[in-house]
Amino acid sequence: MRKELGKWLMDIAKYLATAVLLSSVFTEQEEGIMYIIAFMAAVITLFTGLILVRDKKQKEG
Repeated sequence: MRKELGKWLMDIAKYLATAVLLSSVFTEQEEGIMYIIAFMAAVITLFTGLILVRDKKQKEG
């Protein structure tokens, strides 16, 4: 369950990044705050997804 949620969150991060890039290509508005907020949201969802996907069992030795 955790891994599926992590994969889903990583997909959301990709969709956010893609949406911002596409909107910047098709519109001529230069709102810097929109890019900052979208970047932060993508980073937060990406890291949360990576933490959930990470395997808890680590080899010792």
